[in-house]
Amino acid sequence: MFNHDVVNFQVEKFHLTDVPTDIGVGLRRKDTGETLAIVSEQYTPTQYLEITDAVEEALNQSGLDLTDAEFETKSYDGGARLELITKFPAHPMEISEGDVVVPEFKFRTSHNSTWSNNGYVGAFRSFCYNSLVSGNVLGYVYGKHTKNFSVPQFAAKIRTAAEYIAGDGMEQMRKWYNTPIKRDTAIDLFTETLAHRQDNVKREQVANKKKLSNLMKIFDEENRYLLGQGRYEKYAQRNEGTLWTAYQAATYWSSHPEYGGKEGSKAHTTKVTREDQVKKMLNHKMWKELEEC
Repeated sequence: MFNHDVVNFQVEKFHLTDVPTDIGVGLRRKDTGETLAIVSEQYTPTQYLEITDAVEEALNQSGLDLTDAEFETKSYDGGARLELITKFPAHPMEISEGDVVVPEFKFRTSHNSTWSNNGYVGAFRSFCYNSLVSGNVLGYVYGKHTKNFSVPQFAAKIRTAAEYIAGDGMEQMRKWYNTPIKRDTAIDLFTETLAHRQDNVKREQVANKKKLSNLMKIFDEENRYLLGQGRYEKYAQRNEGTLWTAYQAATYWSSHPEYGGKEGSKAHTTKVTREDQVKKMLNHKMWKELEEC
């Protein structure tokens, strides 16, 4: 499934010169000698190949149709972080004509303790190739590095989450597609969620103007192409969109870290942070209220 050449290396702990072990020890790659992290003496590393084998076994046990499944193996920071991605094209669902959503599985782990063992099933929109992050409907798995996760339990969670996205979750997305919202409402939504910041002078939450501008630009483009006439329509001609286009704006922003990201920040770290923010937006009271409209 995954590219084992990427994960086929081992790590080991080693004593740091002039550093007492009760403060910490180093963790390095055996093949290159590169130091990946400083960890506690009690830390027990789990090798990436072992984790990858367990994830593959969980996918095999999930009951999902793996026909033409796409697998990606991504290593970051010299092997300090690992991301495994699977897309399931055998489970496509059409939100509207030509707008296909496919379940997607992501698993992340690391040797430097920045990512614990965590995986989730979301959806992948082929229309613009951005990951869709479903908040409370997300199948989520979490486990500390020092404990082996249960393959059968992991497989069951993957199966349940994917079935939800292919069933009730897809119905929810269709409802979003048909729920209109005013452009001003989208501004308020993003100001309350993804684009808010604390003004320490006024002592209140205000909009992060750069983030809000980026989100609204995407929102306007989504409305232009999904609800309007695309290139045949001038930019920002519409004052109304849908929950679906607001959702698309949020997921496009979260999956494109180069879009308004901080200078010098790492793309994979930005993506993780933004995906968490989108999940929180979908559980925010304002989003819930809009769903009921």
